[in-house]
Amino acid sequence: MPDRQRRVTLRDIAQETGLSAAAVSYALRGLQVPLGTQERVREAAARLGYQADPIARALASGRTDNVGVLCGSLTDVWQQGLATALGRKLLEAGRHALIVDASNDPALEAGLASQLTAQRVDALIVLPVDPTAEHWRDVARQTILISIGDGLPGAATSAEVVFDNEAGVTDALHRLADAGHRAIAVVTPGLPSTPDRPAEAVVHRTGRELGLDVTLYASPHDLDGATAVARAVLTAANPPTAFLCLADSMAYGVYAAARELGLTVPDDVSVLGFDDHPLSRLLTPPLSSYRWPVEQLIDLVVERTVKAIEEGKRSRRKVLQPTVQLRGSLAAVRATTQRTARQRTAARRTAR
Repeated sequence: MPDRQRRVTLRDIAQETGLSAAAVSYALRGLQVPLGTQERVREAAARLGYQADPIARALASGRTDNVGVLCGSLTDVWQQGLATALGRKLLEAGRHALIVDASNDPALEAGLASQLTAQRVDALIVLPVDPTAEHWRDVARQTILISIGDGLPGAATSAEVVFDNEAGVTDALHRLADAGHRAIAVVTPGLPSTPDRPAEAVVHRTGRELGLDVTLYASPHDLDGATAVARAVLTAANPPTAFLCLADSMAYGVYAAARELGLTVPDDVSVLGFDDHPLSRLLTPPLSSYRWPVEQLIDLVVERTVKAIEEGKRSRRKVLQPTVQLRGSLAAVRATTQRTARQRTAARRTAR
């Protein structure tokens, strides 16, 4: 078995340059030595094939240059894209993203947060499954904690970039009401309600104001699970004429269920989504959805994460507003006689 090549150390560079190991260390970090010496040391390091030991550097600096990114559910295509963009932006800032998936499970989320903290990440960026969970308070005591989408009540976060979900849901219900829809299904992840995630309260309050019959349904993000939920809703007695889905990935399930049942979007059922994932424009018809300013979100989160790591500064909460992207999936409600007959036929077919 061949011998492993010996790792080049600071002592080797010191011997090559005639400097002390301490001086070599300072030169490689650009500290306390003349620029000419820094260039000479870096040239020797490159020639000898020196690579910094990340463990030793972490012990010396107290930093690992790793940032945890804890996603609520990576079956949500929007979160997949966001995590990828965060990873790239963090890399540009000299940090490495450790991206993990809580699979929409609060218990798993707590365990992963604890594990990332134990690995001494410099910061933890989280899209929380349960923003009200007690473990966030402990995590914030141990590392820099940054929250996306929802605030974390009771936790001393270093930054929060949250979504104005109330404005989006209210606008969506008004648009559906203006199109003549009165029976509306609102599909949510079925997670705890918080001040930043007020779907249940907003839906019921706005529904009463507009005279709507609005019902909330919990749904997973994956296509099969979302399709099963939509199929059950569409084949029940008095099915809705419209769906408001609080994630595009759930809206895909409505499209799939409608197609299985011989229904069409938007003639038989209108659909509104949230997140405006690029795939949503490829549906037939393209999905109307609410878009968050993702590029601004990424810049804000990474900028505030780096500032918290390097300067220990806490940033003020930033609230982002959604903008609607109207396409072909929203239409005025049509006469219900033909539609109802078709849905009853579909329901009987499913029951068999």
